Amino acid sequence: MLALTLQFLSLELLLDLTSQATLRYKATMNTIRRSIATLELLLVCPASLFMLALFLRAIQPPQYQPAQTARLVVDWFAARPHVGLDLCLIALPFIALIIGCLAVLRAWRTDAQLRESALQTLAAIRANFSALLIAAATLVAGGILSIVALHIVTD
Repeated sequence: MLALTLQFLSLELLLDLTSQATLRYKATMNTIRRSIATLELLLVCPASLFMLALFLRAIQPPQYQPAQTARLVVDWFAARPHVGLDLCLIALPFIALIIGCLAVLRAWRTDAQLRESALQTLAAIRANFSALLIAAATLVAGGILSIVALHIVTD
């Protein structure tokens, strides 16, 4: 009886340690994923700033404020081709692409829940494809009307 009780307690302790280790592993993996996501956002931030500046410069006349600031940002990148073009627009986004691909491949291989969720998402897209096309066309139409309205207002 005593041996059976000790065996039960040791099994319960083992299960408790296993669940704690699993929770600790999941918390560590979430921290790593958040760190990778933050790193990738920081790596693409300069290129995103440049693209936003190009867009703002193009949609407004040069004498107005957002276009002036955007012109200064674009000029800064253009004046420093090694830092602006080579580093900020090519190297940093390329590093983010490589890190992202590796992280997604690793998650795909190790996370069965991710694979299952992806398959469910594809099945839902296939089942509701016409509704998604209608939603996409509606969003495109809204975007086109917004651009035309902005063009009319600025002229």
